Amino acid sequence: MTDLLNRRQWLQAGAALAAPALLPAAIAAPLPRLVLAGPPAIVSAPLIRMAQGNALAGVAQQTEFTPWRDPDQLRAMAIGRKADILAMPSNVAANLYNRGAGVRLLNISTWGALWIVTRDGERKRLADFKGEEIAVPYRGDMPDLMLQLLCARQGINARRDMRLRYVPSPMEAMQLLITRRVRHALLVEPGVSMALRKTHSFPVSVVAPELYRGADLQQEWGRLFERPPRIPQAGIAAVGAVREQPQVLAAVQQAYADAVAWCRANPLECGKLVAQHVELLTPEAVADAMPHSQLEAVDAGAARADIEFFFEQLLAQDPALLGGRLPDAGFIGG
Repeated sequence: MTDLLNRRQWLQAGAALAAPALLPAAIAAPLPRLVLAGPPAIVSAPLIRMAQGNALAGVAQQTEFTPWRDPDQLRAMAIGRKADILAMPSNVAANLYNRGAGVRLLNISTWGALWIVTRDGERKRLADFKGEEIAVPYRGDMPDLMLQLLCARQGINARRDMRLRYVPSPMEAMQLLITRRVRHALLVEPGVSMALRKTHSFPVSVVAPELYRGADLQQEWGRLFERPPRIPQAGIAAVGAVREQPQVLAAVQQAYADAVAWCRANPLECGKLVAQHVELLTPEAVADAMPHSQLEAVDAGAARADIEFFFEQLLAQDPALLGGRLPDAGFIGG
C-alpha cells in the first residue's frame, strides 16, 4: 500500500511539474507593445484601424501605429527594429531579406494604386507621355520602378524619352500638379483622389487646373504582360523577434484581413481614421480612393506565383532592386 501511495505521489508531482512547462507553448504571454508602421497610402489604412480598435489585444498589451514618410526611413525602421509590422513595397521587403535584415513577408494587400494624373484627358497610355515632363516620387523605388519597368516593356526609355522630375514624396508631386508647375504626376492612391478633389474645391480650384486619371499602371501591366491588371505592389511584413512568434503573426494576419474588410465596407469612416494620422489627406479623398486601390489581403504563400513573376521582371530590369537574387523560401511566412 505504501509503495502504491508513493507511486501515486510521484506521478502527481511529475504532472504538477510538467503542467507549467506546457503552459507557455499553449498560451503565450501578451507582448508589452506591438508597433505597426506604414506610408501615407491605402496599405496603411487597415494598420491604423487595427491600432485604433486595439484589434491585437490578445497578443499585445498595447498596439500603436507610426507613419514612415519615405523608403529610406522605412529601411532604417526595419533594420533598426523600430517597428514590428511594417507595410512596405514587396521589392523592398525582398531586398531587406536578401541583405540579412530579418524580414518575413506576411501578405500582399495592395494590388495596384498607381496612376499618372494629368491635365490632358486624352493621354491614357504610357506611350502618350513620351517627351512630357512628369513629376515622379521616390526615385529608384516604387512607383518609379514600375514606371521604368512598364516603359521598358514597350521599348520606351523613361529617363531618356520622358522628362522625369523627381520629388521626395507623392504629396510633393501632387502639390506640383495642382499648382500648375507640372502637367502630369505619377501618384499613388489616395494621393490621386486627393488631387482630383482639390481641383474642385475652393480656394484651390481658383488656381488649380482640371485634372484627369491618365495612364492606369495596373491596366498597363495587364496589357503588356498579358496578365490580370493586378500588381503585387505592397503588403505587410514582420521584422525582428516577432517573426518567430507564430501566434502573433496569425493574429496580425487575421486582424489585418478583418480591417481590410471594414475599410472597404466603411470607406468614409476609414478615411476619418487615416486623416488623423496622415497630414494633407482628407476623409473624403481616402473614401474616394478605396474603389481604385485594389485593397485585398492575400496571404503571401497564396500570392507566391504573382510575387515571383513580378520579382523576375524586376531582376531582369535591375538585380539590385531585390538585393541581387530572388529571396529563398524563408522570405514568405506567417
